Amino acid sequence: MTTVQASEKYGIISSPSSMTHNDTRDPMNFSYKKKWTITLVACAFTAAAAASFSMGYQSMMQDLNCTQFQATIGLSMWSIGFGTVPLITSSFTEEFGRLNIYIVSSFGFLLTEIMIALSPNIQTVILGRLLGGAFGSTGATLVGGSVADVWKPHERGRPMAFFALVAVAGTGLGPLIAGVIEASPRLGWRWIQWIHAIFIGAYFILVVLLMEETRATIVLTRLARKKRKETGDDRYQAKAEIEKQSLITLIKISCTRPIYLLLTEPVVQSFSLWIGFTWGVVYALVESVSTEFQTIYGFDVQNTGFVFSTLVFGSFIGYFANIYQEKLYQKHYPRKRQEARLYLPCVAAILIPIGIFIYAWTARPEVHWIVPAIGLTIFMSGGFVIYMVVFLYLADCYGTYASSAIAGQSMCRNLAASIFPLFTTQMFARLTYKWGLTLFGCIGAALVPIPWVLFFYGSRIRARSKVSLKILEEEELQDNMEK
Repeated sequence: MTTVQASEKYGIISSPSSMTHNDTRDPMNFSYKKKWTITLVACAFTAAAAASFSMGYQSMMQDLNCTQFQATIGLSMWSIGFGTVPLITSSFTEEFGRLNIYIVSSFGFLLTEIMIALSPNIQTVILGRLLGGAFGSTGATLVGGSVADVWKPHERGRPMAFFALVAVAGTGLGPLIAGVIEASPRLGWRWIQWIHAIFIGAYFILVVLLMEETRATIVLTRLARKKRKETGDDRYQAKAEIEKQSLITLIKISCTRPIYLLLTEPVVQSFSLWIGFTWGVVYALVESVSTEFQTIYGFDVQNTGFVFSTLVFGSFIGYFANIYQEKLYQKHYPRKRQEARLYLPCVAAILIPIGIFIYAWTARPEVHWIVPAIGLTIFMSGGFVIYMVVFLYLADCYGTYASSAIAGQSMCRNLAASIFPLFTTQMFARLTYKWGLTLFGCIGAALVPIPWVLFFYGSRIRARSKVSLKILEEEELQDNMEK
């Protein structure tokens, strides 16, 4: 049987001598222009901010005759769909490829936004939000894989930082734009959804026109099929075809392995707890900012929306801080290995409770509104660094199991984002914003040791891990085979 391989991966061969090292069909050998086009289009999927939905509560409650708690359920449903569905759908790329999933998920996402915009009642809105989170997650969770497909490991820092910037900054930019829409008496909550639909419709067109298949196994399989068709020789087979597992088996692995890592791996557990809390607080702040600034400072809906620009500014600060972190990583990797990713996260761990405490204790009529806004900016700067390092550090530590480790933390992060808004309204009503946020700050302070412990003892912790030992054995075997 003739195996289809390539340029190290992609040239269709019957003997090693026919391999080349610059095969342009290999996504790793795409031009920088094409690589950045794919990266930018992929990242744009994450820009459809779920948080902007909350800015339309007031007009939605009047239009649909629903309570604020029912509207908040709509906010939470998004995160439930976003956090759980990828455990199943992440396996579909093995069968159908990334490009087809981008096309289907963006079109499905478009339909859910139209469904919400036309909803006659709150129940339809809630269902649409759940479906929107499901379709939105399917596309957004592919971005990291698409970046890894076209960029070599030492090149991925900047593309991944841009991905994180779009994802995190969108949490603030969405409410900012939605606040302007909600403030207009002629627009309201439905037009927030229509703007989403217009954006996703334009994105769908970009996907169809500009995206290409980047998953290695799919490209090789298609090349093998083409070769069989041209030659009539059924012996041409891609390695992925020979070793292919059934879709049911892949789904089973993608559903169970993240849970296994969450239950057995201290590194995955600690980072999932950390990012889960941080992301939950982000959504709690989305719930609190509008009410707090309107009550204390007399802001209208539009001005409240502009307060969310602090989350955007914080994301940009975190983005530029990550550029410095990349330099530290390159410098200290020979000595610290994977833990070289954790220099700035150790600082970010301290910034998060500081930002929360500033916001909690300075939001008073006698204190200028810019002070609690600074607290929000500090919090989001730290939150961005954490969001970024979770992907990179887990990918470094878990190699071939990285997607499962990242899926585990993503599930925790999005479930926290769905749960926090459901209880924070009642919590703030009983404790007040000051003491409710102080509670969050204290929890954040209790989590400060996580990156510090991993910075100093991460290698020892991984040395006791069965999964890490298995990964090391696989890497050593691969190195020996290459030699």
